[in-house]
Amino acid sequence: MRTERSTFRVASLGAVAALLFAACSAGATAVPSVAAPSAAPSAVAPSTGASTAPAASTDAMASLVAAAQKEGNLTTIALPHNWCGYGAVLTGFTAKYGIKVNELNPDGASGDELAAIVANKGSTGPAAPDVIDVGLSFGPQAKAAGEIQPYKVSTWNDIPATAKDADGYWYGDYYGVLSFEVNTAVVKNVPADWSDLLKPEYKGQIALAGDPTVSNQAISAVWAAGIATGGSLDNAQPGLTFFQKLNAAGNLVPVIGKTATVASGETPIRIAWSYNALGDKDALAGNPPITVTVPTSGRFGGMYVQAISAYAPHPNAAKLWMEYLYSDVGQNLWLQGYCTPIRYDAMVKAGTVDAAAQAKMPDTTGAVLPTLAQITAATTLITKGWPTVVGATIK
Repeated sequence: MRTERSTFRVASLGAVAALLFAACSAGATAVPSVAAPSAAPSAVAPSTGASTAPAASTDAMASLVAAAQKEGNLTTIALPHNWCGYGAVLTGFTAKYGIKVNELNPDGASGDELAAIVANKGSTGPAAPDVIDVGLSFGPQAKAAGEIQPYKVSTWNDIPATAKDADGYWYGDYYGVLSFEVNTAVVKNVPADWSDLLKPEYKGQIALAGDPTVSNQAISAVWAAGIATGGSLDNAQPGLTFFQKLNAAGNLVPVIGKTATVASGETPIRIAWSYNALGDKDALAGNPPITVTVPTSGRFGGMYVQAISAYAPHPNAAKLWMEYLYSDVGQNLWLQGYCTPIRYDAMVKAGTVDAAAQAKMPDTTGAVLPTLAQITAATTLITKGWPTVVGATIK
């Protein structure tokens, strides 16, 4: 997606729509090359039929705000503050509406979020999440299991039809690509591609950002490595083979890589979404110095989706949270966190994008986004195959 911050370029106006079309089309599609901010506008794929919703009226929004403030609380889950700028998002929501946010398991994975819904479906206590932010494949899964409820935000029509459930059960929020986050105080030669990670000089230095049996981010990393080493979006098996070699070489550290482990040198190379890696780079502010690079091959994009728990203890606060996330304010906060927000194209057309954040957005040249069917197949293969093929317990 990018090599250094000095090479950041803004995503082209058509990038989101084209990338999201790839998410639901029959075959793999490369993300378009990034263009300069002056690129000509392109239309966001519109919703049609049942998937359309009129903008909320002032009275309707006022009623929702009042109902949410009466509930007084919102419970989120698995939202690290350095993930996609969520720290500012959470603070901004509370500042705007005076609603206290109870944050559960900030380092949890997508699977943990769904498990929390199921485990607390009869509870209205603080352990029951109201909202979730999960990998694309988990949205349809949660809908089929009856774990989420429908809601269409007032900006619904700006969300490409290919990036949302027609009935409003889940909807895309942002995307990024996988990258190498490297502590250069420890690692002198920054790896440029997946094959470099197998070099003996990286022994005991490389970590995934999650457990590949439950984490969408980690599953995607395994898949991307496979694409770079003989696999494809339809064949994730080489990814398991790659990590089998990485583990056998002693290069893979069997812990979940986090900001702290990168900074301490315990896991000086972390494979993570670009927005997480860049967020760490900003947060650490040179202590230690961090370089973020996207591998030259196997460039892999991933979209996440939002949904409201079917058992949300604070359903109105949950709806108001979604309205905030999909407003210009919320979308720009994600953009400031190095994520490409789902309404990006529409906001560029309307002139409501944060120009400073836009100028820092990464180059998406060459990245691909899988279809939902491909995600389902690869997720099944990797989660089931990891324990036996790779044999490393990541925790």
